[in-house]
Amino acid sequence: MNEELFRQGLQTRREVLGSEHVDASLANADEFSMPMQELVTQYCWGDVWNRPGLDRRTRSFLNLAMITALNRPHELKLHVRGAINNGLTKDEIAEVFLQTAIYCGVPAAISSFRAAKEVFKEMGI
Repeated sequence: MNEELFRQGLQTRREVLGSEHVDASLANADEFSMPMQELVTQYCWGDVWNRPGLDRRTRSFLNLAMITALNRPHELKLHVRGAINNGLTKDEIAEVFLQTAIYCGVPAAISSFRAAKEVFKEMGI
């Protein structure tokens, strides 16, 4: 494991998803699942999310669309929170889901709207 990329990834992951979620994910990891936490933190958050080619706001737009396409509501909730933290508005998030309805399917987009509404309620927005 690259300790510097892991450290950078941990900081970025906390800034986007929130320390509470990240700390819980790490605390709940065991011998079996810790390698996945290390991989996600180092590679996804340390290496890719910190590349200079796209800002975090743009990466959030992309993630919302891709996670909707994959129809993964649990992950989507995390990234809706991250998108808000990265400056997206509720209206922009709705537009992402409307766009994905056309290209990825209405059921997936409806699921994303439903998941996002739960996050908005939790966040008080």
